[in-house]
Amino acid sequence: MGFDGEVWLVRGTDRGEETGEVGEIVIDDVDFPWLSGRFTAGPAYDAVEPLFTRELALMEDEDWEAWEVVETEIRRRVSLVSPRGAVPEFLLHIQGDAAWFRWSDEAFEEG
Repeated sequence: MGFDGEVWLVRGTDRGEETGEVGEIVIDDVDFPWLSGRFTAGPAYDAVEPLFTRELALMEDEDWEAWEVVETEIRRRVSLVSPRGAVPEFLLHIQGDAAWFRWSDEAFEEG
């Protein structure tokens, strides 16, 4: 699929305004629809790192109701940008220097 080696950006956002670079992901594995790679934190990562830690813990605990709240906050506070442009919908996990995600070029349906 040609994703290997691509650099995807994670940017901080607040009410649609960019707040800084959270980091970048260099893709090194593709298991479509999931992409994964090496995450390098940017200057805005510290502000959102606790959300990613909490999201993974809730997922492990299978506390899906609380997980959904945190996941919604992550999508409110960060945006994902592919080499082709902004990604409207995504599910992103970051743990240390690893990141894995899936995305859609179209907004997810509600419900």
